[in-house]
Amino acid sequence: MFSVGGKARNMAAVVLRSCRKGLSHILKNGGVATILPKTLGGVRQKSYVQYVTRPELPKLAYRRVKGKSPGVVFLPGYGSNMNGLKAEALEEFCRSLGHSYLRFDYTGHGLSEGVLTDGTIGTWKKDVLFVLDELAEGPQIMVGSSMGSWLMLLAAIARPEKTAALVGISTAADHVVTAFKSMSLEVRKEIEEKGVLTMPSKHREEGVYTFTMDFLKEAENHCVLQSPIPITCPVRLIHGLKDDDVPWHISMQVAQRVLSPDVDVILRRHGQHRMAEKDDIKLMVYTIDDLIDKLTTLV
Repeated sequence: MFSVGGKARNMAAVVLRSCRKGLSHILKNGGVATILPKTLGGVRQKSYVQYVTRPELPKLAYRRVKGKSPGVVFLPGYGSNMNGLKAEALEEFCRSLGHSYLRFDYTGHGLSEGVLTDGTIGTWKKDVLFVLDELAEGPQIMVGSSMGSWLMLLAAIARPEKTAALVGISTAADHVVTAFKSMSLEVRKEIEEKGVLTMPSKHREEGVYTFTMDFLKEAENHCVLQSPIPITCPVRLIHGLKDDDVPWHISMQVAQRVLSPDVDVILRRHGQHRMAEKDDIKLMVYTIDDLIDKLTTLV
């Protein structure tokens, strides 16, 4: 693991140390606490799926655990849902410390209403803002995965009062737009004629992500890397050097553009895009635990 940022040594220490008392009491492996759904299945009652209705908009499915502040909100990636390993692990972790936790499916994802291919970055940004406004109480630590990290940044800009800290995993800010613009003029014209951009991914059954030109044009309205990002809360960015879907240098760009003085980038040598291996999840949990400790100490 490589660490870059104003508090890199502190973050490295997070990985090596035992976290706070609540975390250290959970099942251990080799002396290091770990939170994984498969090891904790059945130990605690899980949250249940609920639905929230919005005027003239699709219903959103969510799971919520009530608890202390700051709460944690998980934002999944494009085409993913709230039932992945990272989302499940975070619920177990938040329960163990008694902090609130919220996860949900965007419009057209998972159990929520709507059609995935009809969605846009703007659509899903509205979903996140609605959840922060109507379902989350007080400031939140937002944890975004891939596209979820892009939405996390947009939400933090729009709702600074609801944002305690940010944790981006395989951050994909502006990625689909940047990828298209980096192609040759000839290739771009061909894509525009077809009306569809395909991007290879081994994490999709089809082997590719497919985006329409309308999606790309709308996404351009939400790009954040062309100017300073007005976010001043603590920011942690975790990325794998073996991420074949989203290049790790995007996390570096975000770190350079956010105005916050408290920014760390953690690069994992063998980390891949999903960052769902056991050690990846432990690092994510330790990072959030450290932020909770920092935020509650400040209070």
